[in-house]
Amino acid sequence: MAEQWDTDRVFTVPNILSFARLAAIPVFTWLIIAGQDLPALIILVVSAATDWLDGYLARKLKQTSKLGAMLDPVTDRLYILATILALLFRDILPWWFVLVLLFRDLLLLALYPLLRRHGRDQLAVNWIGKSATFALLMAFPIILLGVYIEIDWVYTVGWVIALVGAVLYWGAGFLYLRELVQIVGDSRRGEVEPPA
Repeated sequence: MAEQWDTDRVFTVPNILSFARLAAIPVFTWLIIAGQDLPALIILVVSAATDWLDGYLARKLKQTSKLGAMLDPVTDRLYILATILALLFRDILPWWFVLVLLFRDLLLLALYPLLRRHGRDQLAVNWIGKSATFALLMAFPIILLGVYIEIDWVYTVGWVIALVGAVLYWGAGFLYLRELVQIVGDSRRGEVEPPA
């Protein structure tokens, strides 16, 4: 069944928030790399908050759109990628943690052509994926805050949340993989309409 959207407009309130988050990515990445932790931290916190806000406003204002549904997860992936690479550059995150997150996204990216071949642009975001993204977007500012104020327990709390987020991230990845297997199976049985 096709997804129903409220609008096909590009410049809706939630989409503008997503565009702003997207534009902030190179700014906070440079700030982290340059060691400007306080302004980077502020942007990270605001970006994480608007990640929740854009989805809420899309539903509340009846401004859900196909663009918004694609833009939000892409922005989240770029946000996470930029942050982990910047924190890796600063030796705040270790290589193994960065590879755990990157490998999951690379695996799903490699499967994207198969998804397209079976008439889909994207998989529906599941609640585990939303929880994983929320945990990671919350963890990175807390980790950076712990480094900035030099308080070990704050840094530790950030890491606990990050590890929970990483486990959920992979859990969501397995659910996406299971959904893709279902789509391929349905398509082979003729239960999925071919792309228009």
